[in-house]
This record gives sequence, C-alpha cells and structure tokens, in this order.
Amino acid sequence: MRTTPRVAAIHDLSGFGRCSLTIVMPVLSAMGVQCCPLPTAYLSTHTGGFTGNTFLDLTDQLAEAMDHWLCLDLTFEAVYTGFMGSCRQMELCRSFLTSLKEKSTTLAVVDPVMGDNGVLYRTYTTKMCRAMAAMAAEADVIVPNRTEAALLLGRKYEDLPHSAAEEMVRELSLGGRRSVVLTGVSLQPGKTGAACFDRETGTVAMIQTDFVGRSFHGTGDLFASVLTGALVRGESLKAAAEQAAEFVRQCAIHTFPQNLPPREGIDFEPMLGLLAQERRRA
Repeated sequence: MRTTPRVAAIHDLSGFGRCSLTIVMPVLSAMGVQCCPLPTAYLSTHTGGFTGNTFLDLTDQLAEAMDHWLCLDLTFEAVYTGFMGSCRQMELCRSFLTSLKEKSTTLAVVDPVMGDNGVLYRTYTTKMCRAMAAMAAEADVIVPNRTEAALLLGRKYEDLPHSAAEEMVRELSLGGRRSVVLTGVSLQPGKTGAACFDRETGTVAMIQTDFVGRSFHGTGDLFASVLTGALVRGESLKAAAEQAAEFVRQCAIHTFPQNLPPREGIDFEPMLGLLAQERRRA
C-alpha cells in the first residue's frame, strides 16, 4: 500500500522569482508529500516586478500529459491548481478533475489566481474569470484572496471589507458544497490571516497572526501549498490553515531583515526544516 500522499500540482513554472511550482514542489516534498508537477507554462521570470520575460505556453503538453496519466490509471490524494494561462487550460483541468473523481476520492484544491489588491492581473480577461469560476465550482477547497473572492462573487472589491469575511466565505461555499479559505483577512491593526469555512462542520474559523513588516511576493502560493500538504496528511481545515499561516509568518520574519528586492519573493528555503519537523511531530 502506498503510504506517501500524492498530489498533482498544475501551476506555471518561473525560472527566477519564488512562486508557483518553485514553491509548491519543495514545500510538498518537505511535508512528506509526493508532488507530481504539470506545468501550464514556463517563464524565465514571473511577471511581478520583471519585464521582458519569456513565456512558453504548455497547453498542448498539458493535455497530452493528463491523457497519459489517465491511461496509466494513476490516482492522487489531491489535485492542486494555481495560475492558468487560458480558458482552454481551465477546461482541461476541469475535465481532468471530473475524470479522477469518477475513479477515486481525490481532493480538488483550487487557488483561483486572478488578481490581488483589488486589481485583475494583466494577463486575465473577463472571459477567463468566468472560466476560473466554472473550474472552481468543481473544487472541494478554494483558496482565494479578497480580490479573487470579489471576482468569484461578481462584486466590487471595495464592497467587501475585512469585517465581511464570514459572510464572504459562506457565500463562496456555494451553499456549503465546498470549503473556503479566504486569505489576506485582517481583523485588527497589525494582524493578518484567513477566514475558513469548513463544509464538513458548516462552521467558520478565523485565523490571525502578526503581520511582519511588509507584503512579500509568493506568500499566497506558500500558504496554499502548506494548506494542501496538511490536508492530504489528514489535518482538519482549521489546523491546516493555522499551520500555513504560522509557516508564512516564520518565513516573513526570516526574510524581512534581509531587505531583498520584493520581486525575488519570500526566502522560504532555509525554513523548510520547520515543515519536516512538524510532519515528524504529527
């Protein structure tokens, strides 16, 4: 019997700048989870603070890899998706999730990457946002930030204050069909965290930790990756979100004094031992 959980990670891959698969793979590995990457695109750098980056669309390879995995009758404890480069990629992911769920119990974790700080990413269109909402409808867990929550709900970012977090996660749950972890929720000055709706219990939990210095590129991917790893290791939604928030906080404490350029991202690699220690403790 296979004892190591297996996750299919469908994200882009940037050669420089900590984000997406360069975060997902080492984090899941440190947590004792086999990460099976399916890159949606290869970029020389991410687009947050860099210009002139290369971009290789891997949609055709994505489709062929999914078909091959299905032919091999592979199973996964979870499928974890992130940035999508086109509506076609979202349609492929939606079909892949449906096929896997017909054969086995597969947790679908969707990070609906579309924007941040009230602004849609420049590569996204209204049509792509609708396609993301359709794909996320197949999810067991979604991990939006407040901007993405507004897009999924079809409401203005300005109309969704932090104080409305419980209302937002309940509405995003689609009547309790899926769990929701809403990130970037600050309930008091100097704090940040997440609001979690657990479909298993129908309850909402608020996770708050100290905000460290400033925002760091890649923290959303870091949070969602730890959350996914903890979930497939059997943690509850609240416990998984607490572990994710604490690890991001520890990485921010480590990164802040270095005064790194923001586009380089959060310096998480020296901290991966904390995840391994947590796994051994559990």
